[in-house]
Amino acid sequence: MIFDRVWLDANLCTLVPRDGDPLGVIADGAIASKDGRIAWVGKREDLPATAAETRHCDGAWILPGLIDCHTHLVFAGDRAREFEMRLDGASYEAIAKAGGGILSTVRATREASEEALVTSALPRLDQLLAEGVTTIEVKSGYGLDLATEARMLRAARRLPALRDVSLQTSFLGAHATPPEFAGRTADFARHVAEEMIPAIAAEGLADAVDAFTDSAIGFSAEQTAWVFDAARRAGLRTKLHADQLRDDGGAALAARYGALSADHIEYANSEGLAAMAAAGTVGVLLPGAFYFIREIHFPDIAAMRAAGLRIALATDLNPGSCPAPSLLLMLNMGCTLFRLTVAEALAGVTTHAAAALGLADRGALAPGLRCDLAIYGISRPAELCYWIGRNPCLGRVVAGR
Repeated sequence: MIFDRVWLDANLCTLVPRDGDPLGVIADGAIASKDGRIAWVGKREDLPATAAETRHCDGAWILPGLIDCHTHLVFAGDRAREFEMRLDGASYEAIAKAGGGILSTVRATREASEEALVTSALPRLDQLLAEGVTTIEVKSGYGLDLATEARMLRAARRLPALRDVSLQTSFLGAHATPPEFAGRTADFARHVAEEMIPAIAAEGLADAVDAFTDSAIGFSAEQTAWVFDAARRAGLRTKLHADQLRDDGGAALAARYGALSADHIEYANSEGLAAMAAAGTVGVLLPGAFYFIREIHFPDIAAMRAAGLRIALATDLNPGSCPAPSLLLMLNMGCTLFRLTVAEALAGVTTHAAAALGLADRGALAPGLRCDLAIYGISRPAELCYWIGRNPCLGRVVAGR
């Protein structure tokens, strides 16, 4: 075999555990690709064949391309004014009465064209790609009507034609109750389940269906079940915003439906976390949102470890609770705020992030997987979690290119 490309003079952080090393480090390694897949990984001295193209990395580190498995990348406007109001002491209720909160983003997004949504999303996407992200998930959820939700998802699906990135979309119609359904959250949940999901599925706009379960400001477990049942009928996988502000049993609900992931989970109880682990549902931690809204109730990392739960990390990039287009920052926050180890954090933006999207073909450096690589000018993998505000990414490879 002649490989398409080979990367030499590199240290590899494969994320394939070996010999007691959870990072699977190979010093002075090489990685080769063929037809967009990883064809060989190992010590440079053992490289078995030649390649049509050789790239020298001068001692850089190669990791699997990073995966941001929870974003709200596509939206219009911003909420910087609300940020100022909160700093001045305004309550969420006061901000909402002044026209703020999520509905301010809904208004701006409903007024934006598809072209405007694409244009505004690109700079945020570029920041993530510059850090080594090669796969990203994008949710809708700021339209709350079928026309705008579909427009958001179409805008998201256009991004890979403009940037070299792999992208998954999630339909988040059950994000909040829109003004036209004020006081009728149950009616809106049925509308999402009976009208919106079939239409979104018929157009092939979503890879998964998401919902925000919260007994005070979101959707009840029963209402979420309507949405998830509709997703099943449409042949779509599920994800869940769960137990962010209180323990509403969201973790157990996600497990019951075999959801790909339950995200936030700051208040999830140990029984729900164990149920997630047993169901194969990934726990996605979003430390940026935890930080930005000044939450003080920490997720139960010890219970997650005890249950053997796979833990992912993501940006939760959105205009209201986490305006942070930096997955590297989330690595640091995951370690400093939630006390994750370096190995847990790095698996959280590679192997486990892939699982949170149902993507078994990426997230590690192993033969047969997609050749998605992130190349960094660092001396050890821990630097990716250590630095705050430094981006050492030297380049990306997407599907071997």
